[in-house]
Amino acid sequence: MRAYLSIRYDAGTPQIDPVWRSLLRRAANAALRRCSAGSGRDAEVSLLLTDDENIRQLNRDYRQRDAATDVLSFAMAEGEDLLPAVATEGKSPPLLLGDIVISRQRAAAQAEAYGHSEQRETVFLFVHGMLHLLGYDHERGAAEEAAMFALQDELMQELGL
Repeated sequence: MRAYLSIRYDAGTPQIDPVWRSLLRRAANAALRRCSAGSGRDAEVSLLLTDDENIRQLNRDYRQRDAATDVLSFAMAEGEDLLPAVATEGKSPPLLLGDIVISRQRAAAQAEAYGHSEQRETVFLFVHGMLHLLGYDHERGAAEEAAMFALQDELMQELGL
């Protein structure tokens, strides 16, 4: 099972270096392995790196919250349909998980506030977004929040971050 990650940039958004891209791909694969419930299914995810203004517009248009945020996730599937079993004959095409959007401005500011690198913060936000795409939602209650945040921490440790 493998996660295929495409990374895009809004105009004017600085590109990330190959080390970041490698970490993000490792994070996508780690999250998929941990959350796939043995389906063995490959998956595709898209990451858009943008700025505060563009993420604010997305947040306003899709979540009715007119403020910049650090990360947004747009899942293509939810619930029981998320990672269906692989067909017994032939290989199923990759599942389209969805899109993650991260504000590089917000990631940089948070990294400075928390005393770690922008790279670490960006990977953390990406892991958070991946877990949302894989069906976790910290806004559904304390138990789910605790489970999601514990898994986030485990994945970051697995990545050495």
